[in-house]
Amino acid sequence: MDLKLTGKVAVVTGGSRGIGKAIAHALAHEGVNVALIARDGVAGQQAAHEIAAATGREIRAYQADTSLNDTIEAAVGQIARDFGGIDILVNCAAQAGGQRPPPAFPDITEEDFHADMNVKVMGYLRCAQAVFPHLKQRGWGRIINISGLAARQTGAIIGSIRNVGVAALTKNLADQLGRYGINVTCVHPGLTRTEKTREVVERQANIAGITSDEMEKRLASRNIVGRVIDASEVADLVVFLASPRSIAVNGDAIAAGGGTPGPIHY
Repeated sequence: MDLKLTGKVAVVTGGSRGIGKAIAHALAHEGVNVALIARDGVAGQQAAHEIAAATGREIRAYQADTSLNDTIEAAVGQIARDFGGIDILVNCAAQAGGQRPPPAFPDITEEDFHADMNVKVMGYLRCAQAVFPHLKQRGWGRIINISGLAARQTGAIIGSIRNVGVAALTKNLADQLGRYGINVTCVHPGLTRTEKTREVVERQANIAGITSDEMEKRLASRNIVGRVIDASEVADLVVFLASPRSIAVNGDAIAAGGGTPGPIHY
């Protein structure tokens, strides 16, 4: 299937590593020119060179912090000048979840809460606001917000709140931006294999007193497919949602964690 993405321009925040990097790589393989936004400028440049070498597309890195409005506005403005416009925004920059135990209810601080919400929920809103005029000018666009399955389960209070917030932001933006030809969707990854997975599994295995292989099997048993979903597989879904082929999907939150046994979401 031709996804009709060749020559389009995407901005991917959090694009220097993990799911964001996998998404940037997959978009580039489909012919998209990609601007990576990352707080770590060195990591961003390294990712850009790697993806460009593998795909032959134009990939550039821009250093910016989604918690700071001025840096996002400056980066997006420069991206639009460098690439001649913007078609797609993938919001993926966030404080990492699932790599360490979340703070217990009595230990949550205002600083923890506001820092997390500022980067992910408000950060996604900032990026959408900065990119919107460029999508509107095209008369077409896609915004994909990467959230997480903590939105659908308890256990991490801040994680659940921030991810529900992203889903709510997504639907509101979809309702308001649809008139301009812009679709907005949300993707909820679950446990996802990235470059950090081995370290996380080893740490949890040590705490549980079992081997890393046993811990990975335990974690994989939590989804229907019985294995850890790879970041590239989440990226495959995002690439479809970023394409003109996804016109029928708008405002919705789609799980990408291999299927959660039990609950029915409708």
